[in-house]
Amino acid sequence: MTAVRERLAGLVEAATDGEIAAPDVLAAGGSLTAIGVTSLAVLRLIDAVEEEFGVLIDLDGSFRQLDDFDALADRLATPDGGGGHG
Repeated sequence: MTAVRERLAGLVEAATDGEIAAPDVLAAGGSLTAIGVTSLAVLRLIDAVEEEFGVLIDLDGSFRQLDDFDALADRLATPDGGGGHG
């Protein structure tokens, strides 16, 4: 689980062009928008997560699931990635 969280935090840092550092993401957990992740960065993050983890993220679901770092990390740590393989 820790490896998934660290990888995901790195993806958040990349999606925000380094404006939000991975250690800050890990320390904050919870809402990505609360720590300053923009909607554009969330879209970049979705693309990066799909590529990095080999999953498809359903954009028809609740935005809250995509905005919650801890929930997203938990979802990615499950055997099926929570979104099916693509």
